[in-house]
Amino acid sequence: MAAIRILKRVTPHSSPNRVRKAVLPAAGLGTRFLPATKAQPKEMLPIVDKPLIQYAVEECVASGIEHIIIVTGRGKNAIEDHFDSAPSLARFLEEKGKSDLADMVRAIGDMAHFSYTRQKEPLGLGHAVLAAAELVGNEPFAVLLGDVVIPGPHPATKQLIDVYHATGIGAIAVEEVPRERLGLYGVVAVEPAANRTWGDRLQRITDMVEKPKPENAPSNLGVTGRYVLPPEIFDCIENTKPGAGGEIQLTDALLMLARGKGLWAYAFEGKSYDAGDKLGFLKATVEMALENGELGPDFRDYLRTLKL
Repeated sequence: MAAIRILKRVTPHSSPNRVRKAVLPAAGLGTRFLPATKAQPKEMLPIVDKPLIQYAVEECVASGIEHIIIVTGRGKNAIEDHFDSAPSLARFLEEKGKSDLADMVRAIGDMAHFSYTRQKEPLGLGHAVLAAAELVGNEPFAVLLGDVVIPGPHPATKQLIDVYHATGIGAIAVEEVPRERLGLYGVVAVEPAANRTWGDRLQRITDMVEKPKPENAPSNLGVTGRYVLPPEIFDCIENTKPGAGGEIQLTDALLMLARGKGLWAYAFEGKSYDAGDKLGFLKATVEMALENGELGPDFRDYLRTLKL
């Protein structure tokens, strides 16, 4: 059984259909960022002034999520420390007259109810989600991949939650991807939805392929690291056979769900950054720094001085 540590407790709501929990897989080794990740979790690398995983947590909170379950592995204690309370640090900042920073430190620990569970072996994204099954229980939940950052005033997770609450069917975020990059994504085949509330943004998934060759991709719609799923997904994962390297792919379980209860593809409103590789991380850092209210103007002026 996975080890569980609960940092904060809130009173759960009684509605079995309300999406109030989220799972954040964070057990990966972050090998694409070596040597920076040799002694620290990839999820704690900063984009501008926040660690990568905090953007996903803030999206959860802005989407109405109350209980965040982070799936960790060896060497990930810094994640737990970051979202834990830090009274000595807050007190030190207060004594130095930095009340605004003290308030910020306290707010990080008070954002939500955090739980942690271990994925003891790196056996794929499906296996990581399954590690959270006991904490999720028999209720719908969101999954956010922390290395995908989707900033903006309309959280992508909230958009998916609205679809689930209205239809009772799970939904995953998709976006149009250049054909030459389709081999980096899970790609969906879709058909029009009878429900026209969301127009062409909402379509029913008929097939899914993980990292296809561009010429074999069923569409140009790539899965973008945000999911809202019913609890039945756990049965689908348990019935998914391991693939290459013994990994259990979430894509295979999602396809099983799509062919059974059904699954929506939703073209979310917003822009995503794939911060899971170095170039994507740099793009996210530069563009989000330009949007930062405090740093943006000076940073923009600096960039103009560069002879590129």
